[in-house]
Amino acid sequence: MSIGDSDMLGVTIAGIKMKTPVMTASGTFGFGLEYKDFVNLNKIGAVVVKGTTLLPRSGNQGRRIAETPAGMLNSIGLENPGVDEFLSTILPRLKDYDVPVIVNISGNTVEEYGELAARLNVADVAGVELNISCPNVKEGGIAFGTNCNSASAVVKQVKSNTDLPVIVKLSPNVTDIVAMAQSVEDAGADAISLINTLLGMSIDIYKWRPVLGNVVGGLSGPAVKPIAVRMVWQVARAVKVPVIGMGGIVTAEDAIEFMLAGASAVAVGTANFINPCAAHSVADGMKDYIKQRGLSHVNELIGKVNL
Repeated sequence: MSIGDSDMLGVTIAGIKMKTPVMTASGTFGFGLEYKDFVNLNKIGAVVVKGTTLLPRSGNQGRRIAETPAGMLNSIGLENPGVDEFLSTILPRLKDYDVPVIVNISGNTVEEYGELAARLNVADVAGVELNISCPNVKEGGIAFGTNCNSASAVVKQVKSNTDLPVIVKLSPNVTDIVAMAQSVEDAGADAISLINTLLGMSIDIYKWRPVLGNVVGGLSGPAVKPIAVRMVWQVARAVKVPVIGMGGIVTAEDAIEFMLAGASAVAVGTANFINPCAAHSVADGMKDYIKQRGLSHVNELIGKVNL
């Protein structure tokens, strides 16, 4: 990235200053350190680390990933070393890089989200992203992100336990995505990211068994992009907080679609598995597009779709 690019691509989302509007989506980029030998972390807008929980988790049993047409299914089960290990071992190593670190957190109860937020309320964490697609164990396992009241309760609890910007990641597996967005905004969300994965399933026709050990998993990749763009467009028109768009972004053209739909930033996910430098190439392509269109800044794209 050459001098002057930050003037064209630099954005601030919920108080988080980023060199480009292109982030890495949680769960697709590890803790960032796994990619350091392949990509310059300093050139990424923000690294959103993999889902972090209070206690270490070993994840789901059996096969966890399956390819699908134009995408992939995953059922990792939030495998991670836990928040204490993240704070003591991983975060200190991320300090070596000039990139905002956003921590995606997952909990089984409202109280767990609050405790995680309190633990992560430290200087070297730029913000927290709430994965509300997790099951609420106190409400029969229904995901927090499919009920407005549960989602609001999580946001309020987190906001009361941290001074950091709070980004809420919405699940697409709902009847009314706008109602969900408005409920978390009213609860105090500083930004909204969407979409998380869609629930999917694949069956081995020779074994007559589900391909994934957990039977169902999250569908991501280019196949979900039209759904994601539609939901970003709906949400961006209904809320005042910044929207971070994701779901099937592989190229700069994909990212530009999300920006025109109303996103203020984007996140690259599944594409990282194909191209470790995807966040770089998407940002570089956006810069070229801005120049070609005679624009001065990426923000001039936001919500400019002509209806």
